[in-house]
Amino acid sequence: MTNGQPNVQHRIPVWVKALDPLSQFGLVHALRQRPEISLISDTDLAALLPGLSTDQRTAPPVVALIAVDSLDTGAVQVLRNATQRGCRRTVLIGGTIDDDALMTAVELGVSGVLRRTEATADRIVHLVQAAAAGDGSLPPDLLGRLLGQVSRMQRHVLAPRGLSHTGLSDRETQVLRLVADGKDTQEIARELSYSERTVKNVLHDVTSRLQLKNRSHAVAYALREGLI
Repeated sequence: MTNGQPNVQHRIPVWVKALDPLSQFGLVHALRQRPEISLISDTDLAALLPGLSTDQRTAPPVVALIAVDSLDTGAVQVLRNATQRGCRRTVLIGGTIDDDALMTAVELGVSGVLRRTEATADRIVHLVQAAAAGDGSLPPDLLGRLLGQVSRMQRHVLAPRGLSHTGLSDRETQVLRLVADGKDTQEIARELSYSERTVKNVLHDVTSRLQLKNRSHAVAYALREGLI
């Protein structure tokens, strides 16, 4: 599964975990020759755990690529284990993704979601690259379902309890609203006349302050809490 020691300067380290051997083999086979990706083994993953050295802290984030049939208890545990083992980004490939599973995935810090039927090598690599860059990616219909679900929760659960305060600056609110609209960092920077670095800093500040895992998690949290 490993290609040797990853070249962290040019390739994204990816740890693949599928819940069945056939899917595991297929994903590894599809990604092994991709120049953007460096597949890492369990041993490599242990060696790349954060905090061991300055070099490792500045290395590209390890992306966990996890394939499941459905987001059941076993799959949820795999996602949690990936984070505990040092994977700072996660891409999920799922056979069945209902609304509850989608919300659970976001709460667990999943950066990108892809249906198994749409999981070509090119699409997987695109999601891995987005995750490594700190961007989230959901199919448009899934994003719409996620936003609809958290909006309903805001209306029916939070609003009746008077939870309407924001706790966000105007700039943070603007950025999160544009993220919720599906815009990437470059588009947000252009629309708000900010630099891309400023947009990334705003998102980093929000996720750090609220102890969230990525921008998708931040949007879900902000909508759920009535912040945007």
